Amino acid sequence: MPRIDLPLEELKKYEGLNPKPADHHSYWERALEEMHQVDSHVKMVPSDFQVPYADCYDLYFTGVGGARIHVKYVKPSTSTMQTLNQSTIPAILQFHGYSMDAGDWSSKLHYAALGYAVFAMDVRGQGGQSEDVGGVVGNTLQGHVTRGLDDHEDRLFFRQVFLDTAKLARVVMDMPEVDEENVVATGWSQGGALSLACAALEPRVKKVAAVYPFLSDYLRVWEIDLAVDAYQDIRRYFRRFDPQHKRQQEVFEKLGYIDIQHLVERIEGEVLMGVGLMDEICPPSTQFAAFNKITAKKRLEIYPDFAHENLPGLHDTILQFVLEEEM
Repeated sequence: MPRIDLPLEELKKYEGLNPKPADHHSYWERALEEMHQVDSHVKMVPSDFQVPYADCYDLYFTGVGGARIHVKYVKPSTSTMQTLNQSTIPAILQFHGYSMDAGDWSSKLHYAALGYAVFAMDVRGQGGQSEDVGGVVGNTLQGHVTRGLDDHEDRLFFRQVFLDTAKLARVVMDMPEVDEENVVATGWSQGGALSLACAALEPRVKKVAAVYPFLSDYLRVWEIDLAVDAYQDIRRYFRRFDPQHKRQQEVFEKLGYIDIQHLVERIEGEVLMGVGLMDEICPPSTQFAAFNKITAKKRLEIYPDFAHENLPGLHDTILQFVLEEEM
């Protein structure tokens, strides 16, 4: 079988290369405490997009640093909830791929028809409406992975994004209409990473469906010469700011704070993960580094001939995974 990474049997045992900072646990406990201190200031505005069986809202909350985060919120209408005999609603938290946005309203409607609320978050400074208060208004995408490396570790960009996912989970769980014991996080690529981070930082998340997650095992990406495309920030950083790699150990250790493989041990909910073994964007070994560290109930869907692309049938598998106990 052709491959671009380790053989499958080795992948199943691979434990990752990127160093984990000694204070990793206290770092995230301090981060969560900062998040708790931020008043969410939740605001909901009816969207221009509406359908008969669901209600659609633009939801805003305040994340760390004062950024206003935008979320597309789709919920079953009152009549739909009555038809389904529901008093509270299970919820889906959706996270999008790198540089993208929360997606079209219509892509959430199948969940609403099944009685689920959907909350699709725009990541700061990327393709949607969420604010990136560390930069200018609008897109600030280039350098997100490495942003904050030359500042205090609390200034790492993805630290704030990971906290946004946990903040969203808590905002959702506090809603009287939501069943706080039935919240699922899901996403592909960057969205897969954020789903895992969300469930790690808010362990009440019941299930996670993460597909070829990004933001894992940065040193491995570098060593197999795939710090291109989504991971090109690493190569760009060294070329511009450390051309002789004199700070290489320091750089990768600091990136360890925002490496999902070091967070996933905190997950308590059930995990479904999908991986394509020909993925050169998020190399399989980096994904297995995270999957192999998950101690909660988990399962893996493997696509040997597929890369960072649509994985046939996986959307259906994820839907069934979400509904398993509800059917």
